[in-house]
Amino acid sequence: MEKKVPHPHEHVDFFKDLTVEITGDTPKAVEEIGSRIRTLRQEKGLSLEALSQMTGYDTEFLANIEADALQPQLGTIIKLSKALDSAFGRLVSGVGSRLYSITRKDEQKIVSRSTSLKGKKQVYTYKSLAPEVKGRHMEALMVQLEENPEEEISVHEGEEFIYVLDGTVVLKIGEETFTLSPGDSAYYLSTTPHFIAAEKGKATIIAVLYGG
Repeated sequence: MEKKVPHPHEHVDFFKDLTVEITGDTPKAVEEIGSRIRTLRQEKGLSLEALSQMTGYDTEFLANIEADALQPQLGTIIKLSKALDSAFGRLVSGVGSRLYSITRKDEQKIVSRSTSLKGKKQVYTYKSLAPEVKGRHMEALMVQLEENPEEEISVHEGEEFIYVLDGTVVLKIGEETFTLSPGDSAYYLSTTPHFIAAEKGKATIIAVLYGG
């Protein structure tokens, strides 16, 4: 069943400068996630086999993440952060050191990319908007979605809020499918099976994730 979400009446040109394509060289941002996961696992004295049993991911998949052969999706990172008793944000963008964060448009940091579970297709690119805050439990991200015909369903602990800035987004929550346009938003519990992607081409959203 497809539900069309009505377009809101408010003018959204305020956000037009936020929807530029997320590009640029990122010499360390992508690689760091795999190394952070490996470091935490080793600090806890866990083998890949033990982490596999805790998360349900096979050892080859986990080894590929740690070797940066695969770039994990956010739901995968949340599951791994739970298993490793780590804050979700530490794996996404590192440990902060401040009590607050003011992020100017030209100061946005940490560009990372996530691939499909098979590692064959990039499905989204994201920037962390507040990596400096220490001990944070939410992660604010600007995400550039791409088409994902594999429709890989995600289920994990936590809550998610998304706001569409640009393009058209397909959001599946449980048995329902929604088409979201700029200005539309959604809030859902991440324990409900869900899937999000650009309907066609690319789309940009603001996402706030709480790891639970």
